[in-house]
Amino acid sequence: METLKILNLDVHNWTFKDFLEQLEEGIVVTPNIDHFVKLQKDRDFYECYVRSEHIVCDSRVIQLLSKLLYPGKGVIEQIAGSDLFPAYCEHNKNNTDKVKIFLLGGTEESVKIAQETLNKKAGTNIVINGYSPPFGFEKDKQECDKIVAMIEQSGATVLAVGVGAPKQEKWIYQYKDKLSNIKLFFAIGATIDFQAGAVKRAPRWMVKAGLEWLYRLLQEPGRLAKRYLVDDLPFLWLIVKQKLGFYKNPWEKTP
Repeated sequence: METLKILNLDVHNWTFKDFLEQLEEGIVVTPNIDHFVKLQKDRDFYECYVRSEHIVCDSRVIQLLSKLLYPGKGVIEQIAGSDLFPAYCEHNKNNTDKVKIFLLGGTEESVKIAQETLNKKAGTNIVINGYSPPFGFEKDKQECDKIVAMIEQSGATVLAVGVGAPKQEKWIYQYKDKLSNIKLFFAIGATIDFQAGAVKRAPRWMVKAGLEWLYRLLQEPGRLAKRYLVDDLPFLWLIVKQKLGFYKNPWEKTP
């Protein structure tokens, strides 16, 4: 497996098909621009990322900019979590004796609809259960212990957590060792809401053009304007710094 250094991550350079076919265990994270910016400021988040077994490029913009960093090469293919997870369900539709999925995230309504939608697309009950955690659940040990027990009792072997970054990655790392039956973890962001139809995906032409961020901004300007137009702008300068050879990983250990 080839990796490409993009800022302070080694991104695994798979085709979508090859990555899907070998995916059996470990933790899957899919960095986008917002994640990369957070990875410069949040060491705990960074530690979660670099200890993950699977790090694949979520963003078409990052894929395009990677060709600036690596002329004639770059990231082979965008592997967005919101495409990967439903494809994983479809890919394993005849393997439900080993693959049993639990969804954690969304609203009470959306997690139920997402479960129904994914099972309908796969033609089998591959998603066996789901739960919408209350706001602030990650700080409530009693609630988290309840969630762990619920997942363990469900018989699930795959856990998909969609509560936003960095919360979802940190929760996975805090509780993964207590989830003895879970072989594969997905950090999937808004995928539950996408599958439930609560949030619409951008048209494919916008995704391919690297404009999915604009579509989402127009859908949710109040929530996303600051993130996309202010918080994430430093990403472009960081890429320029890497291209010119003077980017430094803020968490790199120095002698």
